[in-house]
Amino acid sequence: MRFRTRVFLICFVPFAVLLSGGFWMIQQFVQSTVREGLRTTLRENQLAIARIHTKGDLQDSRFLNVAGENAALKAGMQLLRSESGSEAAERTVQDQLRELGEHMGFDFLIVSGPNGVPLAGVIRQSAEEPGGNSQLVPMDLATLEPGKKGLLFIGGRTFRVASVPIDQEEENLGSLSVGEYFNFAELTTPAVLIHDRTVIKSNIPGVSLSEVDAALGRCSGQSECDVRLKGVNWIALPMQSFGGGYLLESLENVDAATAPVASRLHSLFLTVAGGSVLVAFLCSVFSSRSIVKPIAAVVAHLRNAERTGVLPEFESDLSSTVEIRELARSYNRAAVSVRKARESLEGAYAEFVGSLAHALDARDRYTSGHSNRVSQLACATAVALGLDAEQVERIRVGASLHDIGKIGVPDSVLQKPGRLTDEEWAMVKEHPVIGRRILEGVQGLAPVLEAVELHHENWDGSGYPKGQSGEETPIDARIIHISDAYDAMTTDRSYRRGLTHERAVQILRENSGTQFDPRIVELFVNLPRQVLIAEPVVSEEPSRVRELEAVEAG
Repeated sequence: MRFRTRVFLICFVPFAVLLSGGFWMIQQFVQSTVREGLRTTLRENQLAIARIHTKGDLQDSRFLNVAGENAALKAGMQLLRSESGSEAAERTVQDQLRELGEHMGFDFLIVSGPNGVPLAGVIRQSAEEPGGNSQLVPMDLATLEPGKKGLLFIGGRTFRVASVPIDQEEENLGSLSVGEYFNFAELTTPAVLIHDRTVIKSNIPGVSLSEVDAALGRCSGQSECDVRLKGVNWIALPMQSFGGGYLLESLENVDAATAPVASRLHSLFLTVAGGSVLVAFLCSVFSSRSIVKPIAAVVAHLRNAERTGVLPEFESDLSSTVEIRELARSYNRAAVSVRKARESLEGAYAEFVGSLAHALDARDRYTSGHSNRVSQLACATAVALGLDAEQVERIRVGASLHDIGKIGVPDSVLQKPGRLTDEEWAMVKEHPVIGRRILEGVQGLAPVLEAVELHHENWDGSGYPKGQSGEETPIDARIIHISDAYDAMTTDRSYRRGLTHERAVQILRENSGTQFDPRIVELFVNLPRQVLIAEPVVSEEPSRVRELEAVEAG
């Protein structure tokens, strides 16, 4: 992964995560607040409903007390007790109950004896419209349970039942139970009817009684709790207790209540998040560029330094960032130090090369300055050939050190005035190899080793020490070979006087294509006269053999 990409991700990802986490926490907080507000509202509604039911129960209690004091009803019950099993007495009581029910709007009335056994009762034929035109008719007492309180189920219908004793002076004649039809389907809010902690009715669509019972069973008797039905969150609150273990609980869909707020929050989140992500993206891109660009510039400078060996300085500030500017200043200080060290090293290197050349020239007054002159001639030739500065410098050093191996050749051989024997000539021919061995120990001189070792190789392959031919020999060695031969021919030696420039040029041309590279010879002999060494005193006696020997010996 690229550095710029990593910097971008480091800048962008934490911001995006923090933004997402922050909005998630805000959403949860708002939903929790809405939930608590909904819970509070439901609780207040339940209290209001409870107060209404309390007033209703109080009014019903008054109605029951009035009904229990009804003289005709008391007389009918006494008649029913005295004529037990009499159908006429039962019809009389039924008529009294029907009249009382129509007057007070009850849907169910029954009288029971002191032992709680039902004696007579009436029920509205159709309870869909309580207190409406439907009539109260006698009911089958065999299906009733003695002493039933709270809710009563008759013929698939549910009645809410309340009772009051009927007393005659100090004697209890029995009790009167009245009821109103309880239509569970008419409840406008989701609710469940529970009996002894078991759900027996529910108006929540799409959810079975067993699922509701299992969800509410986790409330463990709490007055209010959170339940989850088919992935939807609800709040369950007690609505009304009917006695006898019956409890009506209302449920409120929390998800539906919070959906508008969640939708608005979602829209707001998308809008704000989109803008924030865009800002974060732009800031991250700018930050990554402001960091990566100057560092990339430093890396580019270092790579260029690796390729060229030169560590350049930055000419202007890379960035407005304090740390980046300090990095650039430190880099520039390092570049200055490296440049000074390089200049110092190059100076020491040049002095070392010069010292070696002077040490060689000092052995023989006839060859004094030879290495320097060969270096000048070789550099002039290299420039004329169009070689680059690095190659010219390499040739300059190689030419200065081309005869360094003659340190290993005895003076008696190098300074012998007469013709060399075969053994002595063999010793002279070893000096290129000796020179390479001497310079191999100096790491900085590795580029010039081939020029030192091969500067006596001939174009036709008759040279030494390897017998290379043509362009197989490096161009550095071919240039030095010609420059060396020219200077050797035009300077005085112990065994002869130097040749004239014209004569030396003639010999170079005669040996062009055999001993020397013809292209370089042609360029060399056409160099400006002032570039070449001044013409020495003419010698009239050297023979053709000695002239060629001078060319060979260099």
